[in-house]
Amino acid sequence: MEKKYVVKLTAKERRKLIAIVGKGQNKALVIRRAHMLLKSDEGRTDEQIAELLYCDSDTVRNVRMRFWEDGLEAVLEDKPHPAGSGGLEPRQAAYLIALACSNPPAGQVRWTLKLLAERLVADDIVEHISPETVRLVLEKTS
Repeated sequence: MEKKYVVKLTAKERRKLIAIVGKGQNKALVIRRAHMLLKSDEGRTDEQIAELLYCDSDTVRNVRMRFWEDGLEAVLEDKPHPAGSGGLEPRQAAYLIALACSNPPAGQVRWTLKLLAERLVADDIVEHISPETVRLVLEKTS
C-alpha cells in the first residue's frame, strides 16, 4: 500500500535534521522525530522506522502526517499541552492537610499517599486524584 503522506525533504531540511541528530543537544523527542523524517525520506516503511527507534508505527505515521500538513517546524516543536489544575483548590488542599494530620483509618499505622487519595475521592472532595498529586500538595505545605 502506498503512503499518503510521503516525506520528501529539501536539501536545506535534510541538513537541518542531520545537524539536529548529529549535535544531540535537543530534546530526545525532537531528535527522534528528526530521525523519523530522515529515515522516511530514505524510503523506509513506518514499521521499519518504528523498529529502529523503539516506538510504535502509528507514532511514525503521525510525525509524517504532521510534517506533510504543517511543515518541518511544526514537527520539531511540541504542541502546547493543556494547562492542568496543578493540584487542588484551596478548600480541597485544606481538607487534605487536615486529613493527613488526623489519625489513620482503622488497621493502618499511618496515612499513605494512596490512602489519602482514595479517601478524598470517597469523601467527594475530588472526582479523582493521583497519589503523586497528593504528594505534591503536601510537599508544598511542609
